[in-house]
Amino acid sequence: MSTLQALIFDVDGTLADTEQVHLMAFNHAFREEGLDWHWDEAHYTELLEISGGKERMLHHWHQVNPDVKDLSGRGVQDTIERLHQIKTAAYEAAVNEGAVSLRPGVLRLMDEARGAGLRLAIATTTSPVNIAALLRRAIGIDWRSHFVAIGDASTAPLKKPHPQVYLQMLAALQMPPSACLAFEDSANGLKAATSAGLPTIVTPTSFTAHQDLSAALRRVPDLSQVNLSLLRSWHAEGAPSRQAVARRGTAARAH
Repeated sequence: MSTLQALIFDVDGTLADTEQVHLMAFNHAFREEGLDWHWDEAHYTELLEISGGKERMLHHWHQVNPDVKDLSGRGVQDTIERLHQIKTAAYEAAVNEGAVSLRPGVLRLMDEARGAGLRLAIATTTSPVNIAALLRRAIGIDWRSHFVAIGDASTAPLKKPHPQVYLQMLAALQMPPSACLAFEDSANGLKAATSAGLPTIVTPTSFTAHQDLSAALRRVPDLSQVNLSLLRSWHAEGAPSRQAVARRGTAARAH
């Protein structure tokens, strides 16, 4: 039976409840480019079913203008890239001004885990700029030293629910999934983690609480009441079911 040796964290929604600020930044970008697009919370909640900011904008574009191939004299991809640059800058500025903070219990749990010798990693498909803006303010300029490995949009082009970023982090950690716990907030993230074989703790937000999160090892409101001892207990409880899945997989390959 593998002991718990590493924690792998998603970022948006998991480390911090960032979606309201992301929404503001998207709408800012639309105004800056002179578009008549405006996403309200209901529509943005639907769009969160699609991983990746560029992908969400492209999906929305096809919804509202299915036959249009160009905006403002530029190609589709050029326009999406420009919108994303403006949105990212607006988000970073908001974070630097204190609009976002880590969710309850996150930093304490990270510190406890590091103090006990566990390794930490990040598995997200958000941009490196977004990660740096959030964690530099929340942890400090040495925030990267807290993590053994970081997977993001620059390393994992296949967005969640594809497990690519989690598989990359397992390879970087040089650990089996049975030695790790993942932390997510959404159905897409949960599917990505579990598809990589990772037992997953889910802390949903108001944007994701309605999603099917039943595959999680545990679902909790946040990490304020979670400590390393409790994580070890949950991890151990999940071991028999993980072993059963592994045996079924081995038997299926044998046939």
